[in-house]
Amino acid sequence: MSVSFDRVPCTVITGFLGAGKTTLIRNLIEKLDGKRVAIIVNEFGDVGIDGDVLQGCGIESCPDENIIELANGCICCTVADDFVPAIDQILAREPRVDHILIETSGLALPKPLVQAFQWPAVKARVTVDAVVAVVDGVALAEGRVANDHHALEAQREADSSIDHDDPIEEVFEDQIACADMIVLTKTDLLDQAGLAAAKGRLQAHLPRAVKVVPAANGAVDPAVLIGLGLAVEDDIENRKTHHDDELDHDHDDFDSFVVDLPAVSNADELATRISATAKAENVLRIKGFIDVANKPMRLQVQAVGSRVNHYFDRAWAPGEKRLSRLVVIGEKGIDRDAIERMLSA
Repeated sequence: MSVSFDRVPCTVITGFLGAGKTTLIRNLIEKLDGKRVAIIVNEFGDVGIDGDVLQGCGIESCPDENIIELANGCICCTVADDFVPAIDQILAREPRVDHILIETSGLALPKPLVQAFQWPAVKARVTVDAVVAVVDGVALAEGRVANDHHALEAQREADSSIDHDDPIEEVFEDQIACADMIVLTKTDLLDQAGLAAAKGRLQAHLPRAVKVVPAANGAVDPAVLIGLGLAVEDDIENRKTHHDDELDHDHDDFDSFVVDLPAVSNADELATRISATAKAENVLRIKGFIDVANKPMRLQVQAVGSRVNHYFDRAWAPGEKRLSRLVVIGEKGIDRDAIERMLSA
């Protein structure tokens, strides 16, 4: 008697820096009862912050060994080198996984990744259940696709002849162009007018009809996003993006580096310093973990532009080296020396 195995469905979760992808995934795996889940996390930067947030969460259906971090570069540029081996590794797990969540870096273009699912060695084993784009509701409500592009948007709105050729704008448009579902995050921070403005701006970017799901703190019922069964790889050529005519692309418009800090004595003072640094030096994102002196818990820091969130996420493990390390992400040419001085002050 022959045995037939169905292809394992994969959900590609894309979105700009700080939009809330990791928070959404954490909430999904907590609610995916009865499904054994694996996660591929594509970091941008030298430190696996997002993977660290997901690991150690104690969710039985998604053990730490089922979380694979890819930090060798943007997954859409390194599909053959990184993505395919990660799929091989996951599919070799016993018991067999029921669903794979793929969190792309904020700079990734989903189309090249989905196209890889057309490769014969991949297509026979996995399929793209859906592409989910996570977008920042607060930034959209304020007229931006990212948190700190006031000048760009003011110029764009004032001059209707300006083409939308900013790299961040293009990345955003390419992500939602491939989406089957869009999660509009941080809606708890918006009033009705702000929510309407965010949805209106999003609709203006959408090339086709796609459902938009409002969310606060990443809380979305998995039934809305998981199990759509769309086999997106069979339709991806119909989703037009800015990069369709390019043989290759790069992300040279962005810089990323790590800043190591000593232990801090006051978390709020550090948050103020991070906010001031991001505002002064046009930083897109700062994220990492901090050692707060005389505290048994590790402090997690997430900053989008000058907006900073911080909280103690878990206790330092026995024997674990207590480090304070931040990943800084910004557009090409940000002043690394100035940023390091301000963060270390």
